[in-house]
Amino acid sequence: MRVRDVLKNKGGRMITIGPDATTAEAVARMVENNIGSLPVVEPDGRMVGVISERDLMRELHDRGEHFTRTLIRAVMTLDPITCDIDDEVEVVMGQMTEKRIAKVPVIERGRLAGIVSVGDVIKLLYERTQAENHHLMDYLYGPAHA
Repeated sequence: MRVRDVLKNKGGRMITIGPDATTAEAVARMVENNIGSLPVVEPDGRMVGVISERDLMRELHDRGEHFTRTLIRAVMTLDPITCDIDDEVEVVMGQMTEKRIAKVPVIERGRLAGIVSVGDVIKLLYERTQAENHHLMDYLYGPAHA
């Protein structure tokens, strides 16, 4: 199974932020969408980093009251772990486990194509396992086994 299969199953909605947005804007976007990180994307679609809840907490600790005016480019994680849209899901799952990251930006031809989360992968694997189980039960006991 490829990363593109996960994205196809997930749908195309992607929430990003630009590097010149403020940390206040990042917090608002994360809260409004109930998410924990945002890919930082230039207007041309090139991903230049990721801003996470952890990055924002560190910035709040370091800057206190000046936190809300800080630009994303000053606090984002540069060179985040990414994957290619044609990578094998098992390889990406291994990276997520090893690096202890819950979300991986997906790159296609140098541009952000989506984000794959642990939950997305588990959901797709669960659905595939259920379908395989159903087909196996049909094979063993016939279609009327249920």
